[in-house]
Amino acid sequence: QVQLVESGGGLVQAGGSLRLSCSASGRTFSSYAMGWFRQAPGKEREFVAVISWSGTRKAYADSVKGRFTISTDNAKKTAYLEMNSLKPEDTAVYYCAAGRGGSYGGNYYSQDEYNYWGQGTQVTVSS
Repeated sequence: QVQLVESGGGLVQAGGSLRLSCSASGRTFSSYAMGWFRQAPGKEREFVAVISWSGTRKAYADSVKGRFTISTDNAKKTAYLEMNSLKPEDTAVYYCAAGRGGSYGGNYYSQDEYNYWGQGTQVTVSS
């Protein structure tokens, strides 16, 4: 089992920045790909970013490419999502997830690739 806890959400003005953290406990953190998803009010949860267990492969949703950066610190068992140039449409609950993340041929953007989920952290971007 892996337990994931997100932190770092909050209220920020458009154009601002936030860094989300996802702290993991339990089984070997470095064995899993780590992903970030988000769910805006009235919308389905959508893929944001993923990083492979080795850290060598990263992928982003088109809507955040160039603005968001995903990273991990295996020694701290923590994944991060650095979010810059935030827009009101980035407002959502952000979830981190751990799993295969497409490492074995699946679709990295599919929620089915992730076995473990955090409880989410709210990000609100005001215009």
